Amino acid sequence: MVSTYRKARAGAPQGFFECEGRGLKWLGQAQEQGGPRVVQVYDWGKDYLDIERVESVSPTAKAAYLFGAQLAHMHDAGAPSFGAAPEGYTGSCYFGPLQDPVPMDTGDWQDPATYLAQGRLEPMVQMGIERGSLRRSDMDLVEEVIAALPQLLGPAGQDQPARVHGDLWSGNLMWTADRGATEAVLIDPAAHGGHREEDLAMLHLFGMPYLEQIEDGYQSVHPLAAGYRERYTLWQLYPIAGHCVFFGGGYVSEFRSMCRALIG
Repeated sequence: MVSTYRKARAGAPQGFFECEGRGLKWLGQAQEQGGPRVVQVYDWGKDYLDIERVESVSPTAKAAYLFGAQLAHMHDAGAPSFGAAPEGYTGSCYFGPLQDPVPMDTGDWQDPATYLAQGRLEPMVQMGIERGSLRRSDMDLVEEVIAALPQLLGPAGQDQPARVHGDLWSGNLMWTADRGATEAVLIDPAAHGGHREEDLAMLHLFGMPYLEQIEDGYQSVHPLAAGYRERYTLWQLYPIAGHCVFFGGGYVSEFRSMCRALIG
């Protein structure tokens, strides 16, 4: 018997649950190419999303290695462009917690640097300025990072658009054994066409068990461009800027320190 979990919020932004539902389906398409398990989507409406209920267990090193390989396959499934929305979705995409998601720009940027600058960093910092958690000087700081993007990205600046989860912190990667062996299953994406290092950087942002095994599994399928670990801070700027928007507080000083470290 199928067990359903309803994710709901009264007054959710227009298209919020449709975007998430279509994002899950889009990521799930990659399972045919070796991608990870993604929760099944049953239905959505303006204020809800119905998905399969998954029972959680602790991860294992073996499952983590396998997930890393599967994540590489999902990324390799590709996207039409950097900033592309999930297949079949034409509205605004979103990033952030259920109670306070903010719009996440879509577009057809053709290179990682322009996408990261125009589609992610500048819009999120501008939202922080409008909400009062960030200052105009923070935009100046970000513009210095943007000016340095060709050097900061290095060989990763030549990567093609990947099919990314977009919010792959540890809370959105579940582990389950409901089909036998322990395996990863993806939930709660901000799916879009992005850079493959985005998801890996998010896994490192707030901690994740068996990170080394995940990376090893990933590298076994798609070796990353040289220096990828040094670029994690760059890709973490967007979610940390988002946390400045959502929560303020210590995230503001963390964001500024990250920017200075990148341009210092």
